[in-house]
Amino acid sequence: MFTSSHSLTRKPRGGRWFIGATLITGILCGLTAGAFLALTRDLPQIQSLESFKPSAITRVYSADQVLLAELYIERRDPVNLAQIPEALKIALLTTEDRQFYRHSGIAVRGILRAALKNLLRGRLSEGASTLTQQLAKTLFLTPRKTFVRKMREAVLALQLERRYTKDELLTLYLNQIYFGSGAYGVAAAARTYFNKAIQDLSLSECALIAGLAKAPSRYSPLVSPELARQRRDVVLRQMRATGAIDQTTYDKAIEAPVSVASDKDENHKATYFRHYVRGALEDILGDNLVYKGGLTVYTTLSYRTQTAAQEAIREGLARLEIRMQLNGMPAPRPQAALLALDVNTGGIISMVGGRNNHPENYNRAVAARRQPGSAFKPIVYALAIERGFQQTQTILDAPVVFQHHLETDWQPENFAKSYSGEISLRWALAQSKNIPAVRLIEKLGPSSVVQFAHHLGINSIMHPNLSLALGTSEVTLMELTAAYAVFANQGKYIKPYGILEIRNRDGNIIWNAKPEQSIAMARASAAVITDMLTAVIREGTARSAGLLPGPLAGKTGTTSQFKDALFVGYSPNVAAGVWVGNDDNTTLGLEETGARAALPIWMDFMQHASVDQPRMFFDIPDDVRPVDVDSKTGSLTRTGAAGAVKALVIESTNRATVESFKR
Repeated sequence: MFTSSHSLTRKPRGGRWFIGATLITGILCGLTAGAFLALTRDLPQIQSLESFKPSAITRVYSADQVLLAELYIERRDPVNLAQIPEALKIALLTTEDRQFYRHSGIAVRGILRAALKNLLRGRLSEGASTLTQQLAKTLFLTPRKTFVRKMREAVLALQLERRYTKDELLTLYLNQIYFGSGAYGVAAAARTYFNKAIQDLSLSECALIAGLAKAPSRYSPLVSPELARQRRDVVLRQMRATGAIDQTTYDKAIEAPVSVASDKDENHKATYFRHYVRGALEDILGDNLVYKGGLTVYTTLSYRTQTAAQEAIREGLARLEIRMQLNGMPAPRPQAALLALDVNTGGIISMVGGRNNHPENYNRAVAARRQPGSAFKPIVYALAIERGFQQTQTILDAPVVFQHHLETDWQPENFAKSYSGEISLRWALAQSKNIPAVRLIEKLGPSSVVQFAHHLGINSIMHPNLSLALGTSEVTLMELTAAYAVFANQGKYIKPYGILEIRNRDGNIIWNAKPEQSIAMARASAAVITDMLTAVIREGTARSAGLLPGPLAGKTGTTSQFKDALFVGYSPNVAAGVWVGNDDNTTLGLEETGARAALPIWMDFMQHASVDQPRMFFDIPDDVRPVDVDSKTGSLTRTGAAGAVKALVIESTNRATVESFKR
């Protein structure tokens, strides 16, 4: 029997369907695989979370453990799960993801429900994201709502769930999610809104923070207290409905007012010093570590004395303004600065750079260069002591003309326009006589004084002319105060600094202070110039400071036309400088000298700075001895005679001096 060729080549109908189905299945599998590869090809590595450390707040503390500042780009303060109140965890899970401990990373029913709503609305408006998906989005993806992003979010969520425990994921979520007003994580939110540690939150506060996760910018109590309250109440109702809290607890929490903490006091804590330390931190470690590293910074500042400094400035300027008004002076509001150093360490214990709280504009304690006036004279006299002069030696206080000074003849005058003839160096400095200071710098050489001032830590440009003795070259208050600290510290210069140590987020020290130090002058010379500066307070232009418990030493300073008023002085423990003036360099008013405008501020501050300090005395080395002399003439006299004082003199004629200053 023969068959046709058509009948021999015809295939069964079922075979064609099988081939077609196989092709379609292959195409669909290929498309699915391709889509999966496209979705996952450039997904971030989940393993990177093993070494992941979120940016954290850097905290700056005073030496007496007062929190001065928090530095951050994202305000974030990571905590472990045990530190977070149970009420906050329950509130968050109740409102955001009740099935968190049951699902595998995605909620299928929720996705289907959201997909149906999105289809009916014709747009992607509902996400049905679990906490794990929200975490994946926060850590790895952009917030833009697209179908592809949602798919990638789901894939990442599944990977996260396979790699980490639920508690680990919840901890990451609570530390990473944005809660509005610059706060990242629940601990930062607790500080931002309530100024509380996370473990101190009430139920009402926990509910408010939990409610922020839905729309932090909208529900922030700093932005809209009423919307924040409404959202908090929604969270509390859901907690009551699910049995997380009972009716009594609910009633109490729902009645609690929404009251957020004010950061006013925080912003006014040592503002100029905080700004100064921030700049130093940036120089030491760089911006990234400072603002993201979660560091702990301990500083030299004493918050107790800083408070006293701020109050002394406030009251001193208030008194000055009253006098200016009585004199009919429409001058800008006067400014002031105060800087105090620990004599023995060089650490900054107080810093006030102005009367306002905007240190980013101008810190007059460290940046302003002004003429120091007579406050510079001790540097001239200190060099004279280094060169072999005794404070009991005499110098002529009489009118004099110096030729070729600044290309013209120059005739300086004493402030009081009176002259005393031959007087001791001690009396000349105590009475702040101008003529003896100029005669002395002429003997020493202006260039030598400039060089000596540099050794004392004054780095500003100084002009080597005779008027330098009267403080005509501009310096900063920090430089001048550090120079005086040399006299109190046995001739040793220590460069001022504000940071003691820095610890990383694990508590390990990564930096500590190694202040720059040098021997600036002989110990015996430092003792003698200190003795001369005590005479300023006991016998001279700063006699009002003699009311304070001693010992104290210091010098007034006043510039021409009363543009600047200064007092710089020290005890055996603390060196402090005060400057008062106008930013536009106009006059403070007639007779507003250093003794009148600056010294009272210094006295108010030193009264508080000396509290709790051990009673100490100024150093007297073995080669220095006290002798009884007439305070004006410097001649030897008997103990108890009229005008007699005890003055320190250096016994050895071969005493050591700083090598570079020898003749």
